[in-house]
Amino acid sequence: MKVVNTSGKRKRAVARASIKAGTGKITINGVPLINITPKLARMRMQEPLLLAEKVSASADIAVKVNGGGMMSQADAIRLAISRGLVEFSKDKTLEKTFLDYDRQLLVADVRRKEACKPNDSKARAKRQKSYR
Repeated sequence: MKVVNTSGKRKRAVARASIKAGTGKITINGVPLINITPKLARMRMQEPLLLAEKVSASADIAVKVNGGGMMSQADAIRLAISRGLVEFSKDKTLEKTFLDYDRQLLVADVRRKEACKPNDSKARAKRQKSYR
């Protein structure tokens, strides 16, 4: 039985997906995908599944995710799932479908939080000057 392990990152969130042949069961941290809230995050996680319905219907997907915020986790999950589905199916047309729909499905967004500068409260904030 073939098991495919992939990972996806977004900001501080890291998702690890495990895909194997099955009946189309999808769990995120042990919770079925249908029970995930908010709905917007759930819909973002479902995008690769809807684009690859034939493959995802015959595969069980278990995802573990930690770190980051709610939407960062959703983006990390969708990246891990779509990478895993492409590797699981070994289908070049599926890969092209994902890239045409949204490049972030297969290519990680490498932007990170900017570091705070010395003697300042935030990354871009500057000290105020008073000349009086």
